[in-house]
Amino acid sequence: MMATREHPHHRPFFALALRLCSAFVLAALLACVKLASQSGIHLAEIMFWRQLPTIPILLTWFALRGQLDVLKTRRTASHARRSGFGLVGMALNFGAATLLPLAVATTLNYSSAIFAVLLSALVLREPTGPWRWSAVALGFAGVAIIAQPWGNELPLLGATIALGAAFMIALISVQLRDLGRTDHPLTIVFYFSLFTVPVLALAMPFVAKSHTPQQWLLLLACGVIGLLGQALLTAALRYGAVASVIVMDYTGLVWATLFGWLVFANIPPATTWIGAPLVIGAGILIAWREHRLGQREPREVQAVSSQ
Repeated sequence: MMATREHPHHRPFFALALRLCSAFVLAALLACVKLASQSGIHLAEIMFWRQLPTIPILLTWFALRGQLDVLKTRRTASHARRSGFGLVGMALNFGAATLLPLAVATTLNYSSAIFAVLLSALVLREPTGPWRWSAVALGFAGVAIIAQPWGNELPLLGATIALGAAFMIALISVQLRDLGRTDHPLTIVFYFSLFTVPVLALAMPFVAKSHTPQQWLLLLACGVIGLLGQALLTAALRYGAVASVIVMDYTGLVWATLFGWLVFANIPPATTWIGAPLVIGAGILIAWREHRLGQREPREVQAVSSQ
């Protein structure tokens, strides 16, 4: 009954709108992270201040509304696992943004849909037909063109880290979808910070330094913008299926390119514009195929799987 009350029905268009907003906000977050890193702030400290403001902000928000009970959960272990994966994913995602042009890092992140298919086939043993395998091949062709492991236009370490981040996104998206059936989106965001801040705090004595007012503003922006983006991202997965809402992520390439040009005077190499349509096309093909397969499932099967 709890799952039904918290997740009464699909709201696909609302989910798409939330995911569209999250694409812009998360592109802005990566721009702030890149600026903070270039100013000399250690990645671990950026992650710490990205996570820390979430706890007091959400506690204050729910306290003022008399809704602290929203933060109660019966799935502490699931939140802990999600936080562990999320911490690794954040480190890889932020690391890729510091090493690569924003548009390139964002495009390589889109290969998460490809990894989702591979995980479903190899780990979950789900049947995977020629459509999805073709999409995987198409996507990896695009990744190869962008990363160019045979050349030196992009740092290989940065490309590898970006692909690792995409793999983690695929894992985390499934976890968020599952948690969203029973817990409020902001509850999921709250526990992510609650579990990761103590871990990141262990590194602070070794990496923290004094900062200029501009650096503190960047760290504050990382925290506030990151909280907003995470809330939008999690809420989208609460009201829509992963395969459907992930299509909106591709608008992030527009914002990443714009931020890269305006803030960092950086234009992606030509190989990005050749490979990006292949990666994006693969993701859209996978999302379309998942949507079609979902329409064929009997209603009673969907009801059982959502419990």
